Amino acid sequence: MTANLLDYDLDTLALFCERLGEKRFRAVQLFRWIHQKGASNFDDMSDLAKSLREKLKGVAQVKALDLISQHISADGTIKWLFDVGAGNAIETVFIPEEDRGTLCISSQAGCAIGCRFCSTGHQGFSRNLTSGEIVAQLWFAEHFLRKHLQRDERVISNVVMMGMGEPLQNYAEVIPALRVMLDDHAYGLSRRRVTVSTSGIVPKMDLLSEQCPVALAVSLHAPTDALRDDLVPLNKKYPLDELMQACNRYLEHAPRDFITFEYCMLNGVNDQAEHAQQLVQLVRRYASAGRVWCKFNLIPFNPFPASGLRCSAPQQVQAFARILIDAGIVTTVRKTRGDDIDAACGQLAGDVKDRTRVGERIARQRNWTITPVPTGKPVVTEN
Repeated sequence: MTANLLDYDLDTLALFCERLGEKRFRAVQLFRWIHQKGASNFDDMSDLAKSLREKLKGVAQVKALDLISQHISADGTIKWLFDVGAGNAIETVFIPEEDRGTLCISSQAGCAIGCRFCSTGHQGFSRNLTSGEIVAQLWFAEHFLRKHLQRDERVISNVVMMGMGEPLQNYAEVIPALRVMLDDHAYGLSRRRVTVSTSGIVPKMDLLSEQCPVALAVSLHAPTDALRDDLVPLNKKYPLDELMQACNRYLEHAPRDFITFEYCMLNGVNDQAEHAQQLVQLVRRYASAGRVWCKFNLIPFNPFPASGLRCSAPQQVQAFARILIDAGIVTTVRKTRGDDIDAACGQLAGDVKDRTRVGERIARQRNWTITPVPTGKPVVTEN
């Protein structure tokens, strides 16, 4: 069976090369060619011995994901839809800002958590992604962006695992993918600039803190167990007290001195003044010595019909934020990006799922242009 080298972190790639009779420094060279230079053709890897290149052709490949569609927003946001087989698609989004370039990547096809406000959760769960499929999103995006933006230096400075899926339910594949992102011979990202978002799988949070502590974001969305049970069903297994204690334990290892709490603003559900005041009480209950140990990211809800929910009015969001800020809690309101390309997680994949395997039908419905690519899959570009 041909090995996909995107599945390997440096240590496992070294073991692979060792089985081919090669020393570790060859694995380092190969790793750099793949991740730093974006090479997928072994013949292009000019400083590898020709004998090694010939060996690799028979046993290995650098297999990217098949691209279904690419959508570029007026604000510079880019969204890609990738085919992962069996009619499943995953989403990856690049968000450019003045001081950073952030890539939001997926860890699963679908999601099993079932949060009420998440369109991905309403699609159901299909499967975990492999570490290679997770890394392939970064591999493709980084090297596409360098050509697209005509830049030689690294474009992506931040990676957030906030796309489709619950990363900690795919822990065994997420960890090697994180190691590739952090490796100086690959993308060299800082632990502070790689964020894993979780709905609160407490045992895996503890394990992550020990094995690969990166920045942590927790999908909170409610200040009480009763409300969070309704919005985030996982809360019934890991209620707020367990979750908050796990957050404090994580801070002992984390590269940042705070946890980010994500809070989706839902009109009339969790956005009232009393909810903000309950959040203040919750945060203070678990703070030690009055320190600032968390920050809140208030997220505008992206409505979809099956949810039965509505987005909070901007003035309500600002009033909610003011209560938290006045209590000394760092609070930001996430800017909406890529609205014209359905860049919110799950929106475009929801269109594709159960309607088309490669996007032709939805493309015709929306009057997009389909152009062939070398993989044999069509690329859909929004007009």
